[in-house]
Amino acid sequence: MTTTAIDVRGLRKSYGAKLVLDDVDLAVSAGTVTALLGPNGAGKTTTVHILSTLLRPDGGTAAVNGCDVVRDPDGVRAVIGLTGQFSAVDKLLTGEENLLLMARLRHLGAKRSKTRVAELLEQFDLVEAARKPLATYSGGMQRRLDLAMTLVATPSVIFLDEPTTGLDPRSRHTMWDIVRGLVADGTTVLLTTQNLAEADELADRIAVLDGGRIVAEGTPDELKRLVPGGHIRLRFADAAALDAASRVLDESARDDAGLALTVPSHGGVRALRTALDRLDAAALEVDDLSIHTPDLDDVFFALTGRLDAKGTES
Repeated sequence: MTTTAIDVRGLRKSYGAKLVLDDVDLAVSAGTVTALLGPNGAGKTTTVHILSTLLRPDGGTAAVNGCDVVRDPDGVRAVIGLTGQFSAVDKLLTGEENLLLMARLRHLGAKRSKTRVAELLEQFDLVEAARKPLATYSGGMQRRLDLAMTLVATPSVIFLDEPTTGLDPRSRHTMWDIVRGLVADGTTVLLTTQNLAEADELADRIAVLDGGRIVAEGTPDELKRLVPGGHIRLRFADAAALDAASRVLDESARDDAGLALTVPSHGGVRALRTALDRLDAAALEVDDLSIHTPDLDDVFFALTGRLDAKGTES
C-alpha cells in the first residue's frame, strides 16, 4: 500500500494583491521523486517554503508525513531536510566543521555526531577535502556538502529547491546519482527545477505549476503524450519506393528531398507495428526509421506558454 508523504489541498498564498498560489493540490508518495516545474514566479519556491514551515499559507492545508505545517510545525521540521537554491555552507569553516555544526544543532550528541559526519563525508566523496577551507571547494563540492548537511539527521522527506543550478555537467550528474541513492533507500524527494533534463532523469511524477495553479500532473511519459507532434520517420531507398509507401500510408507527410515519410504517432509500439505491417503487406522495404516523441521542453512550452531558463524565482 502506497503512503502519501506530502499531502497538499487547496493551498493558497498571496503577497499583498499578488496571488502566488491559487488552490494548489499535490500528493507525493513516500519513497518517490516528484518534480515541480514552472517558469519564474510560478510559485515553486513559495510551495517549498510553506511545506518546510518557513511560510504560513493563507488557505488550504498541507501535511508532511501526517504532520500539519500550521498546527504541528515542529513535527514537520523533525522529519524534513531542505536544500535551497543557494548553498547554505559557512565558508569560514571546513567541510567537516560545517557538518559537525549541523550535527550539534540537531542535538545528535558528541559520539553520534562524529560517526554521522564520517558517514556523510564518505558518502559524498568529501573525505580528502574534509579539513580543507571551503575556499578550496569547487561549486559542485559545496553543493554536495550542502546536501550532506541537510541529511545529518537522516530526514525522511527532502525538499531540493533548484539543487544543481550553476553546476557543470559532471557535478550535476553526481548530484543526480546521490538523489537516486537516497530514494532507493526510501527517502521522499520534492524537487523544484527549471532543468527539464533533470526532471526527466529523476522524477517519478511531475507537476507543472503556472500562474499559481497546477496545470498538469503525471509521469514524464504521460505529460509528453499530452503534446502533439510525435511521429515516425520512415526513409526509403529511392523515389519509387517513396511514392508507393506514400499511397499505402496516406496519412503521412512527404519529404521528397530526404526520401522520407512522416507518420503521426504518439510514440507507442502499436502505431509503429501498424505502419510496418501495412508496408510489409505491400512488399515495401524501409531503409531506415526513427521515432520522435515530444520532450519536456515541448510540454513546458505547451502548458505554460513560455520558457524562462535563467534567473531565480521571486
